[in-house]
Amino acid sequence: MDPTSLEPLGPRDALDGTLDTVAMGERVRSLRLRAGLSTAELAIRAGLSAGVISQIERGLGNPSLKTLERLRVALGVSLMTLIEGTPARNADPSFVRRLTARPHLTVGPLAIDKAILSPAATEGLRLLLVTMPVGSRIDEMLREEGQKAGLVLRGRICLTVDDEGCVLNEGDSFQFSAALPHVLWNDGPRPAEIVWIMAGPTFATPA
Repeated sequence: MDPTSLEPLGPRDALDGTLDTVAMGERVRSLRLRAGLSTAELAIRAGLSAGVISQIERGLGNPSLKTLERLRVALGVSLMTLIEGTPARNADPSFVRRLTARPHLTVGPLAIDKAILSPAATEGLRLLLVTMPVGSRIDEMLREEGQKAGLVLRGRICLTVDDEGCVLNEGDSFQFSAALPHVLWNDGPRPAEIVWIMAGPTFATPA
């Protein structure tokens, strides 16, 4: 079989986990008003433009994970509070994230999918499942204190960390300081799927 004809990886299309940007925008606006901040003041705190804040609050576009991280730090909440709101009470313990309950961030012109695997109650560690279409690239990365690591589940990716690059195939793994500049892209013949891990104080909820 021609590898370029393979179906997209992962169960993304079968799940109802698409990020509700309108609901998230309403949460951002509510949190901003609760903090007594104007759009301009929140923009300054988050290091974003007022236009970006306005777009997010209106549910327009697909903000990147980096943008959401800046917002949640500026607002003093967890990423899950920003994305999901208050978790609904259910029969599962707080340390579980069900397959059908994964929030998905779809970013970039080629629709890179980032599924959040970490349960809502966790802090200090972020676990994602990233599906990268052929030709897609991630270079808007958080550079903060901590560590980043990953495992290539399927496909092939190129990873550059601090100007040192390599090709990673299925089964290969990596780990590096999150403070270093890094770029990830898929130059292979089919979509790639990567478990992506971020750990450190940056990924904990602000006090």
